[in-house]
Amino acid sequence: MVGWLVALPMAAQADVTLTFGTYAADKPTDTVRKYRPFLTFLADRMSVDLDEPVTIKMKIAKEYDAGIDHLATSEVDFARFGPASYVHVMDRNSEIQLVAMEAKNGGKRFNGVIVVHADSDIHSLEQLSGQSFAFGDELSTIGRYLAQSHLLEAGISSAELQGFDYLGRHDLVGEAVGAGRFTAGALKESTYKKLVAKGVPIRVLLSFDNVTKPWLASAEVSPRIVAAMRRVMLASDNQETVRQILKNGFLEGTDDDYNFVRQAMDQSRLF
Repeated sequence: MVGWLVALPMAAQADVTLTFGTYAADKPTDTVRKYRPFLTFLADRMSVDLDEPVTIKMKIAKEYDAGIDHLATSEVDFARFGPASYVHVMDRNSEIQLVAMEAKNGGKRFNGVIVVHADSDIHSLEQLSGQSFAFGDELSTIGRYLAQSHLLEAGISSAELQGFDYLGRHDLVGEAVGAGRFTAGALKESTYKKLVAKGVPIRVLLSFDNVTKPWLASAEVSPRIVAAMRRVMLASDNQETVRQILKNGFLEGTDDDYNFVRQAMDQSRLF
């Protein structure tokens, strides 16, 4: 799968060149715009830390599975993934290195939502029996695994739905529900808020916890580079700048932080 490759201008001659990878959960152009400032900041601070110039490029996969493959095979050097993609890439390559976790309001959790049309008379998950549902990507934490886990807890499996489909991006899910093509759908809360601000007629049926996203390094990135990246991300004097650029700071993370996502992924097999 061919991704978008975007060079971020830094020093003309660099001793360290890294490629950052992710996948487009929203529009690819929005993804580039979102990460460019932080990656420039990260390259600057790593250059100082390592005492040698650092250049960071971007490679954006169009789909989740391609992004996972890029990191598992070291086609990219480091990446920002959703929790489920982290579980998948670790299954592919257990030598992947967890650099840090994003913070959300100082913690490791944020919300996903299941939405319905603003005029819908549905007010519980149980009422979705016999209705249609829009999921995101088949590898999405919120858009698939956690949503299916909550549906199953409400007694709704695929057999109880009139129909369902995987639409890929979170924004496409919200727009499809707002247009009446599906009764309900799952997407991240931040995308939901953006869509409502644009006038898309949807409302929250259920809000649920998700764990924040990990930043990962490929198995081939040297410990020296990973340590420098981690120092920059976790440095207390960088946190305010990081929050201004990326809207999130960083926290130390462990593999255990993602165990509840693994459990939801296992449960979703029953969907």
